[in-house]
Amino acid sequence: MLKKSIANLPLHYGKAPLWLFNRMIKMARAIILLIIKESGNSELLRKISDPFWFQAFGCVLGFDWHSSGLTTTVNAAIKEALKGIEKETGIFVAGGKGGKSRNTPDELNNFGNKFGLDAEKYIKISKLTAKVDSVAIQDGYQLYLHHIFITNDGKWAVIQQGMNEITRYARRYHWFSDDVKDFTEEPHSAIISEKIENEVLNLTAKESKDTRNITLSIAKENPEKILKEVKILYNLKLPKRHQIINNDINEKNLKKILLKTYENNPERFENLLLISGFGPKAMRSLVLLSELIYNKSPSYNDPVTYSFAHGGKDGIPYPVNKELYDKNIEFLKELLNSAKIDSSEKIQAFKRLSKFNLL
Repeated sequence: MLKKSIANLPLHYGKAPLWLFNRMIKMARAIILLIIKESGNSELLRKISDPFWFQAFGCVLGFDWHSSGLTTTVNAAIKEALKGIEKETGIFVAGGKGGKSRNTPDELNNFGNKFGLDAEKYIKISKLTAKVDSVAIQDGYQLYLHHIFITNDGKWAVIQQGMNEITRYARRYHWFSDDVKDFTEEPHSAIISEKIENEVLNLTAKESKDTRNITLSIAKENPEKILKEVKILYNLKLPKRHQIINNDINEKNLKKILLKTYENNPERFENLLLISGFGPKAMRSLVLLSELIYNKSPSYNDPVTYSFAHGGKDGIPYPVNKELYDKNIEFLKELLNSAKIDSSEKIQAFKRLSKFNLL
């Protein structure tokens, strides 16, 4: 089973033109309904969490085959395609790009009020996956997009993307509930990136287990005891390791961090990540203490691990063929409508969905 993969996602400016995005919504809905009808809604989430399937899906929809914008636009198309038919499909999508991602808790609460979804459970998952990919993994990519997909039987998937401001390349993080045995130890279905970075703080690696345990112990320890150890460090010559960042050992800032974690008394490493305001620099400080005081080093290995159908919006590899695109949408509608006669309510519901105004 695929666990790690690499794909290049250079930054492209601009956005999908309305004529294309509207077709992407129609095509996405038709494909999604067929997948659900044939294999169930959990299979859709499994496919979304596969970076190769996701990339090919974006190409089928006609967006740039290698652009970072593929993630943003495909996720938006899926969300629009499922809007208003959550009850019939049993799939709920929340999140978005930039400021819209911060609306995720409100969207989940709305689903909870309307459909009985356990909003608090998925709000926690949403926050935790974001913290893992920005604090437990520090790879130089700033998260700016977050979507969570949930089924009515409890499956979930998360796709989020970060941007390296220097190289202007993106990195995409795929999660699927069936692949997550522990949120803090190699939980991803895949992480795809333009390249393997040389310096990555990877606390999700199996090799980082001791560091996770020690940083958690430090976080729960009386700050005065740790600060005494820090004073001793100032009189030592630090090792010449590129991972050690002297600026992160600042007694004043460190005291604030330790007081906050001590007051919260996190029981598990994931609880440490979920402390409000506990960010990348705070984590680096605890990790450095783990290295210097307890001689336990984390993994610094990067955890990172393609189809044309309708062309791309920029005319690469060729311009979008609108006529062919529309014919294929109609073809998928016919497949949906020609399903074997079945008296079950589920089949009848899909029959009605095929007549939805955007199909």
